[in-house]
Amino acid sequence: MKKLFLASLIAGAMSLPAFAADYTIIAPANPGGGWDQTARSIQTVMQQEGISGNVQVQNVPGAGGTIGLAQFASQAAGNPNSLIVGGYVMVGAILTNKSPVTLKDVTPIARLTGEYEAIVVPASSPFQTMGDLVEALKKDPGAVSWGGGSAGGTDHIAVGLIAKAAGVDPTKINYIAFSGGGEALAAILGSQVSAGISGYGEFESQVKSGTLRLLAISSAERLPNVDGPTLKESGLDVVVENWRMIAAAPGLSEEQKAAVSADIEKLVKSAGWQETLKTKGWQDTYLAGSAFDEQLAKDVAATETVLKDIGLVK
Repeated sequence: MKKLFLASLIAGAMSLPAFAADYTIIAPANPGGGWDQTARSIQTVMQQEGISGNVQVQNVPGAGGTIGLAQFASQAAGNPNSLIVGGYVMVGAILTNKSPVTLKDVTPIARLTGEYEAIVVPASSPFQTMGDLVEALKKDPGAVSWGGGSAGGTDHIAVGLIAKAAGVDPTKINYIAFSGGGEALAAILGSQVSAGISGYGEFESQVKSGTLRLLAISSAERLPNVDGPTLKESGLDVVVENWRMIAAAPGLSEEQKAAVSADIEKLVKSAGWQETLKTKGWQDTYLAGSAFDEQLAKDVAATETVLKDIGLVK
């Protein structure tokens, strides 16, 4: 009887699913911004879908994500349970900050989402249209202050491209960088800056409530459920899409990398993640494996060209 009992226990244990890996995700910015929202969305969906039993998020802000990146690369090496969120902003920040630690020092896993830039002003702003804002920019570039994310990031690049398209010297723009979406939003709502720029999802609730006015969005065509013109409609030939990615620690074995990649694939294919994309207004730009490695190399090269063009990198 004892043998039968033990055999049934062993068989039962073997039939149970393996324990899901626990993860810690570094969001290399203050709470409230796009990276923080991405990390916490991954946390929620991974736990809800049973992909991971326990996911923790840690905020390590500063220097466009390069402080968090450097900490992650040195402290998480060889740890398959550590992840970091990054993206287009980090690519720009690495170049503008001359960061000694780059994305080559971690293990990129996948591009996850894309999001277009929104240009907003407080409801009390005298700028009613993008044309009004551009007119003021042409008159005195320094008098128009732009509040956005990290220096050299997507927001900063977009403002430089807007200035260039408007015939204004991009090196003369008055860009004020914030390390978190919450800080930037407070400055915009408090009229401490002339205009704000970030991913549409970070402004959506304020736009819908009427406290912010959406002047334009950086997509090629109007987006469904977004009541605002494109920059192209406003006479500016500019299209910019921010993208966000997830990376694992350096020094992983091929087996460890494959296990992390499989969990991320489960995440992006889950119903919970697809619902999150709809709720946040994020585009599904999932790309993994060697295809993502190749695209990342192209994006780094293209970003360096743009940053040199608008005077942010020599």
